[in-house]
Amino acid sequence: MAREFGRNARVSSQMQKELSLVLQRDIDDSRLGFITINEVVVTKDLAVAKVYVTVLNVDEQGKKANVKLLNEMSPVIRHQLAKRMRLRHISDLRFYYDDSFDTGMRVSELLSGLDKRDEDEG
Repeated sequence: MAREFGRNARVSSQMQKELSLVLQRDIDDSRLGFITINEVVVTKDLAVAKVYVTVLNVDEQGKKANVKLLNEMSPVIRHQLAKRMRLRHISDLRFYYDDSFDTGMRVSELLSGLDKRDEDEG
């Protein structure tokens, strides 16, 4: 009988919850903005975790700076994560910016622009 969710999916989900708590409570760095963990993708062997984040209220350069800072702080974050999770081995963390939020906002703006144009014409 196969499980609905594999081990790496369960680890990814738990890691996402714990990472958000670590960044919120344990990491106190004024250079970091308001960071949201969108998704964590863990490889099948649990060796590497790709962490997709968004940073709110910053420009493009600020987003890159926050992701770079997170990657530099990765060992510290990983250590804090290891304290919270009951795993023998904690994955290496690699942070990436997730631009799906920005894309969604752009599409929303375009669609609202179409609605206004249709109202003006009709």
